[in-house]
Amino acid sequence: MLKVKRDKLPQVLSVWSEEAVVYTPQEEDGVSTFRPWTGQAEVTFKPGSTVLPPKELFFPRTEEMYRYRVEGQAAFLEELSLPQQKCVLVGVRSCDARSLLLLDDVFLTKGYVDEFYRRRRENTLVVALACREALDTCFCTSLGVDPARAEGVDIQAWEKDDGYLLQATSERGKALLDKVGTLLTEVSEEPPAGARPSLEVDPEGVTEKLQRMFEHPFWDDLWHKCVGCAACTFLCPTCHCFDIQSENRGNEGFKFRCWDSCMFAEYTRMAGGHNPRPTRKERVRNRILHKLRYFPERYGKLGCVGCGRCLERCPVHMDITKIIQAIKEVALDG
Repeated sequence: MLKVKRDKLPQVLSVWSEEAVVYTPQEEDGVSTFRPWTGQAEVTFKPGSTVLPPKELFFPRTEEMYRYRVEGQAAFLEELSLPQQKCVLVGVRSCDARSLLLLDDVFLTKGYVDEFYRRRRENTLVVALACREALDTCFCTSLGVDPARAEGVDIQAWEKDDGYLLQATSERGKALLDKVGTLLTEVSEEPPAGARPSLEVDPEGVTEKLQRMFEHPFWDDLWHKCVGCAACTFLCPTCHCFDIQSENRGNEGFKFRCWDSCMFAEYTRMAGGHNPRPTRKERVRNRILHKLRYFPERYGKLGCVGCGRCLERCPVHMDITKIIQAIKEVALDG
C-alpha cells in the first residue's frame, strides 16, 4: 500500500497537472462540483458527494456536434475534431464511480458508440476516494455500492488523519502513481472500512412489480407533490436526457445538443402538438420507471446509485427510498 502525506498532496496534483487537467471537488457560491485544480484552491474533501455530479466532464451541458453550410443546392458537413485533452478526476466517490459505468452502458453499448463521450472517457483517469462519513441522504449500499471501494476506477484512495492511502486498480493508475513515486511511501497500513449509510431501502423485486403497475392508481397520488422543477434529473449522476437544436447564421450553421429533462412538458411534445406525457403524473411516473424498470430491463442494472442528491435538493422532499418502499407495499390483483 502506498501513502502520501496530507501536506504533499498538492505536490502530487502539481505533477499530474504537467500532462493533464486535474479536477478536484471545489466549492463556488456555495455549490460544490469538480473544477480544474490550479494550485490556488485548498485541497479538501467534504463528506458525501459534490452537489453537481462529474457527469458533465464526459457529457457536457451543451456540446456542438457538427457544422454545416449550404452553397446553392449543395450541402456540406464539417465534422468536429474529437476531444483531445487528458484529464485526471480526483476525489470521486463510489456512487459517482458507479454512475459513470451506467453512463458507459448508455453511450457505449447496444450498437451505438457516442464518440465524443468515448474519447473523454478514454482520456480521463479516475481517482476514487472512499467515504469516511455518510450523509443522512446517502443510501448507496442499498444499491450494491461499496463506499470503501469504487468500481471501474484507476486508483482507489482512502483518507487518513495524516494523509491518503493509495492503491492502483488499473495499469493506467499504476503509471500515474509511478509519476509521483518520490512523494509516496510504502506502508503496511490497512485501508479503513467505508462509512455505511444509516438510510437503507430494499429494491429487490421492484422492477418486476413495476412491470405490472403502469396504469395503477398508485401514480394518481404520487405526482401531486412534484413541482416539476427537474432538480432531481439535473443533479442525478445517471440522468442523460438531451435535446438537439440548430443554430443558423445565413448559409451556415451548427447542430448542438444540450441537457434536457423528462420532467419538462416540452421534452415529449411533438411537432403536431400532441404530448404523450401531458401532466406531471406521467412525467413523475416515467422518471421512476426509468430508474427502476426501464434501465434494468435494458442494461440489467438499476439506474440509481444511492448518492442521495435528489433527496437532499428536492424542494418538496420527494424521497425515492420511500417511493421504492411504497411500491413494494402496493397490492396487485392476481
